[in-house]
Amino acid sequence: MQHTDTGYHYQMMQRAIDIIDQHDGSITLENLAEEMGMSVAYFQRLFSRWVGVSPKKYQQYLALSYAKTLLSERFTLLETAYLSGLSGSGRLHDLFVRWEAMTPGEFARQADNVTIQWGWFDTPFGEALAMGTRRGLCGLAFVEEIGREQALGDMMARWPSARYISHTDGRSGRQSEGVSGGLSDWVEAAFSARGETPLSLIGAPFQIKVWEALMHIPSGFVTSYSQIASAIGHPKAVRAVGTAVGRNPVSWVIPCHRALRKSGGLGGYHWGLRVKRAMLAYEAARQEA
Repeated sequence: MQHTDTGYHYQMMQRAIDIIDQHDGSITLENLAEEMGMSVAYFQRLFSRWVGVSPKKYQQYLALSYAKTLLSERFTLLETAYLSGLSGSGRLHDLFVRWEAMTPGEFARQADNVTIQWGWFDTPFGEALAMGTRRGLCGLAFVEEIGREQALGDMMARWPSARYISHTDGRSGRQSEGVSGGLSDWVEAAFSARGETPLSLIGAPFQIKVWEALMHIPSGFVTSYSQIASAIGHPKAVRAVGTAVGRNPVSWVIPCHRALRKSGGLGGYHWGLRVKRAMLAYEAARQEA
């Protein structure tokens, strides 16, 4: 899996976000490139290759106010999507995702007797920790903001009784005991939209309802926590929905970054708000491109 270049591009993105924020989003392309230590031509080529649009256009997507623009122009009414059968444009079909949840009994036993393979992988949003059972991908965490140690501890604490096997830092394509298919293929499919990404969701029934609703939000669009609550039949459970969104174990594939506050604010993101902003901008830019 060759995402080294895109991982590098994301590190450049982090720097660019910080610089744009320092200038309240009003910095020129020339000055931005200068502060990045690059020529304008190279900076433009780098970002155009990464996301498909010019840095000037991408800067608009990175602006903090863009979340409100998304909410007003690309807002998805999940109830309508469910009732009309329009989920075909959502994440479930974009990435050919199939998923299988643990039984309530398995979840209650905190994944006892479940073998989980884990490894580190380069992605378009920096390094990620991927985890999988024999059924499919069960975890995807982005580590650029919080570091490897915290990400690994966070994910392992979710299923404390599971048996964990290292995937040798993502360098091996071989299968590990108890895990079929291999993490490399699943992570590759998740970010390339080629092939199938099987998911093994480990969570409580309410959480899984929320995660399923998230997968109906099309790429380049957003929705609100209250819309998710209504779509799953619990309109007053907005706070509980927010908690379930934050506990999403397979970020990006289950697109929790597409859930915003009703006001248009970004809300939270378990792996860092810079990562969430980059994901929204990346998808919006590709949608337009």
